[in-house]
Amino acid sequence: MLSQKTRYTIRALQHLADNYLKGCVRLDEIATAQNIPRKFLTVILSELARDGIVISHRGRSGGYELALPPVDIRYGDIIRITRGSLALVPCASRNAHETCANCLPEAECRLRGLMLTLRDETANMLDRLTLADPVDPEPPVLAEPEY
Repeated sequence: MLSQKTRYTIRALQHLADNYLKGCVRLDEIATAQNIPRKFLTVILSELARDGIVISHRGRSGGYELALPPVDIRYGDIIRITRGSLALVPCASRNAHETCANCLPEAECRLRGLMLTLRDETANMLDRLTLADPVDPEPPVLAEPEY
C-alpha cells in the first residue's frame, strides 16, 4: 500500500503539473484543493525542493512550481523518492533488498519470484506514466481473463 505521504505527494505534484507554466501556486491553494494538511504539505514540498522536483519561491507572491516539465516526472520516481521501493515485500526490492524473516531460502521461494514479477510489471507501468499523462479518475475495468 502507498503511504499517506506518498499519496499526498502525488496529489500535490499533479496539482502543480495542472498549473505548469502558469506561475507559482500558493501552498494554501494546493492544501485546500487536494485536501492535504498544510503542515504535512509544507514538509513534503520542502523535501521535493531539496530533491530538485519543485522550486520554492518566498515572499508575498511566492509559492511552488515544478522544477521540471511534467513529462519528465515519472510516477515510479515519485513513489521511489517518498516510499523507497515499489516492492510489496522486502526481498523483492531492487534497490533496498532485505531478506525476509521467517521465510524459505530465496532461491526456493516462489512467493519471492511472484513478487519480483509483480514489482517489475508495476515499475514498468509507473515508469511509463508521467505527470503529463492524463489519468482518468475512473479508468475502464479490464476484462477478466477467460480460463
